[in-house]
Amino acid sequence: MKIRKKSPKPAPAKSPLYLVGYRGAPPSLEELKIWYDLQYGGPLTCLQHEAGGRVSASHGPWQAYLLTSLPQSDAAQWQPVLSWDHRQLGSISPAATAPSTIADTVLVAARLARGLTLLTQGTALDVLCHEYLNPSDWNDRSLDVFSSRDHVTVQQSESTDESSEWFHTLGLNKFGLDELEVIQPRGLPDAETIALLKSAADTVLRSGQNQKVGSSLDLPAVAHTIRFIKHRTAAPTGRVIAFRQIITDIL
Repeated sequence: MKIRKKSPKPAPAKSPLYLVGYRGAPPSLEELKIWYDLQYGGPLTCLQHEAGGRVSASHGPWQAYLLTSLPQSDAAQWQPVLSWDHRQLGSISPAATAPSTIADTVLVAARLARGLTLLTQGTALDVLCHEYLNPSDWNDRSLDVFSSRDHVTVQQSESTDESSEWFHTLGLNKFGLDELEVIQPRGLPDAETIALLKSAADTVLRSGQNQKVGSSLDLPAVAHTIRFIKHRTAAPTGRVIAFRQIITDIL
């Protein structure tokens, strides 16, 4: 479906990882389980029907919470944020987990969002990345294995300084990490900066922890060393999030 462009607005508190808007009726849990098991080997186990219809969906030790049909009152809170016309919404949220398993937990949540989108030919919103995903987008993301680039994006947002450009990640926050940013003079090539941030995000994600201001990190994939020079907060999507600014030196 056609996505209407809107300026980012603050999302409701306690955001899920994904919202899915349906073209028709939401799929049954049995349909979702069959699809998931065919795609990813399963078994997907849906247990613990809680108040409000929330279901605990587990694949092995990894767990996410699923609402195939969001209550109308909750859906109404999201409508000002969303750039679509879907009226029926589902949501997927990660379960609390240890740092060592958070990547797999996020992967399971993304697989569930992919399934709901493909089964209904709907549209998913990656809430923290502020990225819309149609069925064709999910077809390009099989999610067979974990890849940071399926969960973290690099964006260019407006800078308060007209002489500079602001590039930053979105999605590291899913893993309990600060986002990364580069502020560079206007007019420099974009491609190298985007590649640098993608490599830096992947390396930080694999380390599993925020790097201290003043520390350095080698990125052999792009032949650069980055230094972390500042910590601050900003709200490029309407929600205040933490950033760590990096600069680079060639290895």
